[in-house]
Amino acid sequence: MEFLLSRNKHVVPYVVPVKSKNPINTEVYGVFWWCLQESNQGHMDFQSIALPTELRHQSRNCGCKYIFYFIIRQMKVNKKSFCNFTNLIYDMNLIIDVGNTFVKFAVFQGDEIVFQSSVEEFSFEKNFEIILKNHPEIDKCIISSVGKLNEEALKHLKHNLKVLVLDSETKLPFSNQYATPKTLGRDRLALVSGAVKQFPGVNALVIDAGTCITYDFISSENVYMGGAISPGIRMRYKSLNNLTANLPLLTTQMPEHLIGNTTDNAIHSGVVFGVLNEIDGIISRYKDKYLDLTVILTGGDANFLSKQLKNSIFANSNFLVKGLNHILQFNSTE
Repeated sequence: MEFLLSRNKHVVPYVVPVKSKNPINTEVYGVFWWCLQESNQGHMDFQSIALPTELRHQSRNCGCKYIFYFIIRQMKVNKKSFCNFTNLIYDMNLIIDVGNTFVKFAVFQGDEIVFQSSVEEFSFEKNFEIILKNHPEIDKCIISSVGKLNEEALKHLKHNLKVLVLDSETKLPFSNQYATPKTLGRDRLALVSGAVKQFPGVNALVIDAGTCITYDFISSENVYMGGAISPGIRMRYKSLNNLTANLPLLTTQMPEHLIGNTTDNAIHSGVVFGVLNEIDGIISRYKDKYLDLTVILTGGDANFLSKQLKNSIFANSNFLVKGLNHILQFNSTE
């Protein structure tokens, strides 16, 4: 959360949930606090609220979810100080993306990521407890699972938080025109939601370069129409090794030349340039149909590929978790 302070730089905003104990040392600081019920303006922008005239609410039992603390050093208080709010306090959400091998955690305050990590599934509960200890303000969670989270872990999660499990019945911030919604990957739902959040009202193509390369299109009318799925970079390397007798399994590498003069170089050229040409080709075909197209590239191989593409794109490695957070926010206001 950001604040712009004027006239008195010694005024420090400090915000905690109502349920939290007062963490402020009142012997060192003068404290004013304020809650949503106390505003005379009756609206949510909170511009130019005076201190301490407006900040006079003295009850912690008013029913408000948050109380806004303003800490003023005793020796340097200016009673005519004013504070202009630029953002409000937001709920803190936990995002959990369960993959085939790893579980990704992200903690959001509003739209901002304040913590993220990736762990192996066997250490899920241990890391979950650490996150709750470090971020006690979390009260809601969304789970997206392409792998399988064991029932005990899910039960433990629901015991501590309000949990939304993303599935085909979850309410989404867009119209879903996919013909088989029950077979649509949860990760693709999240990516489209991320596009709706970050690029509203535009034709957007989201490309996720991971195990598979997925292409998902949402129109400027907020209608998700579908896309395409093709093998990812590692899958292509592995297929050449698994489905032939003599081709080696190589690690991903940007080829130095188009023409491979060894078997290894030929594999690198075929796999990497093949992926790049595929992505550029599909983007160009979409642009032929939608002139105002916005393209987002995300996924594990996004950084590897982004600088080599001919088309203009937005690269964002956190697009999936941001999309999940948007789905959670959307369902929290329903």
